[in-house]
Parts: sequence; structure tokens; C-alpha cells
Amino acid sequence: MQRTHRPSGSGALLATLLPALFLSALPSIASAQTVLITGANSGIGLEFAKQYAARGWTVIATDRRAAPPKSLTDLAARYRNVRIERLDVTDVDEAQRLAEKLAHVPIDVLINNAGVYNDRSKCRPDDERCPGDWSVESFGKLDFPLLDTIMAVNIKGPLIVSEALYANVKASRLKKIVAVSSSNGTLTGEAKPRPGAIFYRMSKAALNREMQIVAASTRRDGVTVVMLNPGPTLTEHQEYLRGAYPGMLETAFTVRHMIATIDKVTIHDTGRFLRYDGATEPW
Repeated sequence: MQRTHRPSGSGALLATLLPALFLSALPSIASAQTVLITGANSGIGLEFAKQYAARGWTVIATDRRAAPPKSLTDLAARYRNVRIERLDVTDVDEAQRLAEKLAHVPIDVLINNAGVYNDRSKCRPDDERCPGDWSVESFGKLDFPLLDTIMAVNIKGPLIVSEALYANVKASRLKKIVAVSSSNGTLTGEAKPRPGAIFYRMSKAALNREMQIVAASTRRDGVTVVMLNPGPTLTEHQEYLRGAYPGMLETAFTVRHMIATIDKVTIHDTGRFLRYDGATEPW
């Protein structure tokens, strides 16, 4: 009969300690910082997911589609710390179900990124480079059903998500809620407002105001709420503008700076509207 060799003395002690030492050297999933990003399938949201995943954060990337898009499945295949969840930000019940699913998951940074810019009804669902139609947001040509969609996603959505997942944020170490806004929503930054994009621009002005009130409501819990302007960004939807306007920003550039700004903000900044690099934006 073959005998199994069992270490004794110091050898036995070492054999006992080695697995524990090995496990202690691995990153702890429970202690890892976690970010949840809405609308993470493309553009700024996808870039947030990529950069946070590369930093080693646990990334909960949400998307409203029934089946996860390839952009996210590819990312999850590359990084084991990426988790894909379905979330239509306009659906209260769906947000609450996700909150129940994540009941014991602290969320250090909640990024309300999902947004609607214009009419994409004529774009193929898989065509992220389709620029969409802005003409139906011009006075005299207004498509009011589109207004309902933009208000639901850009204004109601961040409130639904922030409230549903508030316990997760409050239970985290960093306790930060971020809303991706836009200088298009400014009330004081334009001496003479230009025409066009009425629905989108009014939605961002309303988003800023609502998040200011959320900030005032959550300050007592030590939760920091900020609105960020990513600047004119060359996402897939706006790639057609490359070379047409000076000052357009690469998506990776603006997201990298927004992450650095998110890292720096504290409770003393709650309620502020900031540029991607942390400068105060007029609103």
C-alpha cells in the first residue's frame, strides 16, 4: 500500500501557513472599491467601465437591453472584476429589483451616466456611430414624444437609480454619487443662448437642480453628490464631428480626468457642478 507523506514539525506548520499566506496576497473582492455605471454599453459609460476595471475596481456595468451588448461581454471577458446587470433607469421596479439583488454590495461611486441626446429612432440598434437627429429639438419642429423620453431618462432616471441604490452608497467607504451633466444645461454660462437642442439642454439644467437638492438631502449621511461636465466629447455618436470643431475631446481623455476629479471630491464639494478637470462650471 502506498503511503502518503505528511510533513511534520516546522514542515507541517509551513504547509498550514502557505495557503493562508497565498490567499492573503490576493485582492479581496469584499474590500475592493466598487463603481456602478448606468448606460455602460457605449461612449462615456463604457469608457468609465474600462478605466475603472483597469484600476482593479469592481465594476457593475448596467445596460437596458435584454441581452448584454458585445461591448460589455468583451469587457467582462477581459476583466473578471466586471459584472453586467440589466437596468432600464426609467423603470422603478427594475431599479428596486437590482437593489435587492445587490443588497449586500456597498457601492463606493454611483455614476448616473445613461442619457438620451436626440432622436435615434432611425438608427439601427447596433449602430453606435449613428449621430441621430437633432432637428426635432428645434422650435417649430418639436417632436414632443421625444421630450417624454429625454425627460424620463435624463431627469427621472438619475433620481430613480440614486434612491433605489442609496443604501448601497451609504454603506460604502467613499459614498459618492455622480451625475454626468453638460454645459448645455447652463443658465448663466451663455450671454445669448443659441437655438436648438431644447429638450436635451433643458433636461441637463433640470438634472443639475435635482442633484443639488439630492446633495442637500444626503449631506447628513456623509454622501458626496456632484455633477460633472465631460466637455465636448468624441463618443461614437459624435465621431462625425472629428475635425469639424476645435476643442473636441477624446473620450478616454475626459473620462480619465473625470475619474481623477471623482477621486478628489469630498463632502465639502457636495452639490457642485464641475468641469471634467475639477474646475467649477457656471450654471
